[in-house]
Amino acid sequence: MRQAGRSLPEYRALREKHSMLEIARTPELATEVSLQPVRRLGVDAAIVFADITLPLPGMGVPFELTEGVGPVIEHPVRTEADVAALRVLRPEEALPYVGETIRALRSNVPAGVDVIGFAAAPFTLASYMVEGRGSRDFARVKAMMLGAPDLWHRMMATVSASTIAYLRMQAEAGADALQLFDSWVGALGPRDYAEFVQPHTRAVFAALRGTAPLIHFGTGTATLLPLMRADGADVVSVDWRIGLGDAWSLLGPDLAIQGNLDPAALFGPWEAVRVRADEILADAAGRPGHIFNLGHGVLPGTSPDQLARLVAHVHEWRPRS
Repeated sequence: MRQAGRSLPEYRALREKHSMLEIARTPELATEVSLQPVRRLGVDAAIVFADITLPLPGMGVPFELTEGVGPVIEHPVRTEADVAALRVLRPEEALPYVGETIRALRSNVPAGVDVIGFAAAPFTLASYMVEGRGSRDFARVKAMMLGAPDLWHRMMATVSASTIAYLRMQAEAGADALQLFDSWVGALGPRDYAEFVQPHTRAVFAALRGTAPLIHFGTGTATLLPLMRADGADVVSVDWRIGLGDAWSLLGPDLAIQGNLDPAALFGPWEAVRVRADEILADAAGRPGHIFNLGHGVLPGTSPDQLARLVAHVHEWRPRS
């Protein structure tokens, strides 16, 4: 899962010398961090080390990463003039280091390990742009949706075009799969999702169809899954708030599914982790298209030994007769 390195001592040692943005913008460092979970944990894919807000400056929205807060935008996008000033990202100019990192990963991952590129979904990136930072209630976002829908859709069109360009660049650099992160979309109900988000998410997946397998990641999406099934991804991620079998029933047999162990479960004793993992694997019932994963990112402080044990257990798992 993304940010698995946050629990690794080798990653923390690098972070003592370099900021997160410095690592992400330095291909040698980003490649090293991307490989660390593969080496230590034995996972089946390397996720390029980056941050979902990296495209913002190239769109005309500078930000800072503040410790303990996350991305902070001094001048959020909230007015007609703000939206008009946005520009579509040119990733080869604004983010060349991401492509360089992916090419380096392709040359350094062990045989059989894939490279996953990713970007923020239009809603999540737009949420940062409007709110100015992470939010609990997304009041300003929803106010724009309901009070200035035309403005919202114009902004989302620019964000979607930027996301398409960014992910296409990653595919051309050698990413084996592309993951669209809609970290905050669970804040919406089905009606708002269908009206204000789904057209733009669909546009992204439609434009990228055929470039690489497409993964749609979100959290808190149990009520949105019937809508998300039609967005155009090949794989949909689900978190622990819904059973894997129930989620798959909502998504249908034609989609693969990714998930869905609660990251906090890894702080429990191994036997409890094993039981939870076995329940998920049994829920998948051996159907093709299940990617075992956490329902969200690895939490800081998680034991690397616990993670490695979980990976080995999943690799060795067989259904009980």
